[in-house]
Amino acid sequence: MIYLASLSPRRCQLLDQIKVCYQQVEVFVDETPYIQENSESYVKRVALAKAQAGYSVLPLAHVEKIVLGADTAVVHNKIIFGKPRDADDAINTLRQLSGQRHQVMTAVALVTSTQQFVDLHISQVYFRKLTIAEIETYVATQEPFDKAGSYAIQGMASVFIERIEGSYSGIMGLPLYETSNLLQQIGINVIKGNTA
Repeated sequence: MIYLASLSPRRCQLLDQIKVCYQQVEVFVDETPYIQENSESYVKRVALAKAQAGYSVLPLAHVEKIVLGADTAVVHNKIIFGKPRDADDAINTLRQLSGQRHQVMTAVALVTSTQQFVDLHISQVYFRKLTIAEIETYVATQEPFDKAGSYAIQGMASVFIERIEGSYSGIMGLPLYETSNLLQQIGINVIKGNTA
């Protein structure tokens, strides 16, 4: 079994999809980007910080602690779009993404008592041109409020997306290919079911 340093229902859904046995751990990490920190470094740093925070809150009795952390950022024109502060922020973000290609970067990190691993997947997402009425209607559903980039690919915003190049699961918040590879490095083979 592993520990997931996230309360995200989407990450749970993705781990369930590949039959990984896990327990959730709530963590609190400052996700403010450093000055002049590039987006790749940012998401890798935050994902690792979440996994480390999850590891640190588990009791010492948990001898074989394996903690998974992840972080997702939407990036356009070198600007990192995290979760929106409010409806106006969400509207502003979606207006900037409208009719544009942007990147979704998701880093996944794994921490054990002796090892730390981090991997990163970058997907390209192409939005069609959105009207302000569409944006405002979507924001009024409140779906964007806990999502990087103010949208959920698995939700109503799926109709905004012309195409993607990359990982659907990575855009959702946990790239399963990279996650499986990290688990294999510590002896957990998802396909063989060695996840208990």
